[in-house]
Amino acid sequence: MLAGMRHRVSADALLLATVVFWSFNFAVVKYALDHGFHPLVYAALRFGIGSLLFAGITVGREGSLRVRRGDIWLLAGAAGVGIYLNQMAFVYSVEFASASTVALVFGTLPIFVAAISWVARIERAHLRHWLAVIVSFTGVAFVAGGGSGGLTGDLGGILLALGASVTWAAYSVLVGPLMRRYSPYRISAVVGLVSMIPLTATAGPALADLDWGALTLLDWGALAYSMLFAFVLTNVTWFTAIDKVGANRAALYANLQPFLGAAFAVLALSETMGALQIAGGVVIAAGILLARPRRGPAEIVD
Repeated sequence: MLAGMRHRVSADALLLATVVFWSFNFAVVKYALDHGFHPLVYAALRFGIGSLLFAGITVGREGSLRVRRGDIWLLAGAAGVGIYLNQMAFVYSVEFASASTVALVFGTLPIFVAAISWVARIERAHLRHWLAVIVSFTGVAFVAGGGSGGLTGDLGGILLALGASVTWAAYSVLVGPLMRRYSPYRISAVVGLVSMIPLTATAGPALADLDWGALTLLDWGALAYSMLFAFVLTNVTWFTAIDKVGANRAALYANLQPFLGAAFAVLALSETMGALQIAGGVVIAAGILLARPRRGPAEIVD
């Protein structure tokens, strides 16, 4: 199936489909959390079952999930930061703020990738990088100020969304050295399986207390979408596309995610966006463009 996808579907179609699925997931998660799912339960089920499915796909593709003993701790650290902390921050950001607000704040991801790369001395810092940080966080302030509750109304959710963006950026930088030894499929599968342990343990009390009978078919459908389409399928389409055209071109599509996510939230959940929030999204986009290296974007796979 993967080989057929590699030859029959263009990379641009795969990338666009991936970003659309990811973008719609903001609205899907918000709906599920507002209609009965506990955030921890949702995260544990989504990544627990999804990681098992994706690991099966990876074994079928590569024949093994074996990694070097010396890489285990780095993979465990990537799982802790990139999945566990990231998912804790993400689900609670959607719980406390509107899906459109969280989606727009996720536009800061490339800025954090660049900042962490500077700290790790992977990339040199230039004046335009620092200007990009200032511009992007000005955009975040606009988004916060334009929310339904004003600057403080969605503040907790916005801070958590920033935390989710930081942890995913850190994960992207952490796995960089591993990309020289393993495929993105194997890294994603192993990290997903490792992250199941702390996610399930943290969600244990909520799993026991949840009123399962109150969940509707649509609630389960939302979970299925997040797990199958926004996680398992998009991992396949994203990595297949990157294998065809590289991460540089893929990153151009990924930058569409915050704005498509906000648009889907407005359309699907009837959320509203004020002029200040829209302006904030534009300012964040300007920061992304300012931070982009002149020789092309960094090769980061998320």
